[in-house]
Amino acid sequence: MGLALCTLLACSSVPRIVKEYRIDVQQGNVLSQEMVSQLRPGLTRDQVRFILGTPVLMDMFHANRWDYFYSLQKGRSGEIESRRFSVFFDTDGRLVRVSGDVAPAQPGDTAVVSETRNREIDLGSLPADGSMAMPPPDEPGFFGRMMDSVGL
Repeated sequence: MGLALCTLLACSSVPRIVKEYRIDVQQGNVLSQEMVSQLRPGLTRDQVRFILGTPVLMDMFHANRWDYFYSLQKGRSGEIESRRFSVFFDTDGRLVRVSGDVAPAQPGDTAVVSETRNREIDLGSLPADGSMAMPPPDEPGFFGRMMDSVGL
């Protein structure tokens, strides 16, 4: 009886030499800096939806505000990374301002680093026609150079 009990207890505790694989769990809208930098004052709701995707939350009590949430739980460490981004429209359905963890590029900014992770940007300070300086076009790759050398 004692031997059987010891055998069962020994089998119940498995040494953790090999750990199980845990996947990363990603939820919500993935927003990149490039996507948010395309936002300009005066964009319609459809244009914003085309750029950012369908928002996670469209509150009927705040019809002029869309909220985008993103959450990533890392499988190995279990740490959770979350981001929040909101866009605000006027009564005509035109984009007025944005706030959140990701911010649109300011004129003259090369990289946006936020100390507080949460900031609000008035899009009225950005040119409405999108006349900000564009980055130089990328160099053609291997296939692009080959097509140019053939004459296509």
